[in-house]
Amino acid sequence: MKNVTDSFLSLGYWPPAGSFGFNTDILATNLINLSVVLGVLIFFGKGVLSDLLDNRKQRILKTIRNSEELREGAIEQLEKARARLRKVEMEADRFRVNGYSEIEREKLNLINSISKTLEQLENYKNESIHFEQQRAINQVRQRVFQQALQGALGTLKSCLNDELHLRTISANIGMFGVIKEI
Repeated sequence: MKNVTDSFLSLGYWPPAGSFGFNTDILATNLINLSVVLGVLIFFGKGVLSDLLDNRKQRILKTIRNSEELREGAIEQLEKARARLRKVEMEADRFRVNGYSEIEREKLNLINSISKTLEQLENYKNESIHFEQQRAINQVRQRVFQQALQGALGTLKSCLNDELHLRTISANIGMFGVIKEI
């Protein structure tokens, strides 16, 4: 440790001006060399270093400006996208409302159509039932009439003799004559 402090103290001692020699003290010579190199670098490198720093500063500022422009563009695109989204949402709501009302309208139309169809079918059914009832009634009437006629003919044949038969025919012909005159 004493050698290190001695080397710093010996810096104050300079050999007389007339002699030239090698300094064997490594620390003293390194400090001198380092200070000379730093002095030369500062003197000559000052312009280069300031140019490098200015260029770097300009690139950073340019990057910041570009970033700001990109950010503003992104914000503008975001606002446009939000506006389009709002417009599309309004359209979707309108379509949804129109769709629901259209569905309700179609449902009511379908219900009304089915109701009318059912009513027509009910009317056709009732008409068919009425027609079948009338046909059945007519068939029953015809059978009753035929049976009554057959019964009456049977009774007449058993009760009528030739003289009564001729008198009945004469009476009927007389009635037809009166009806013809009227």
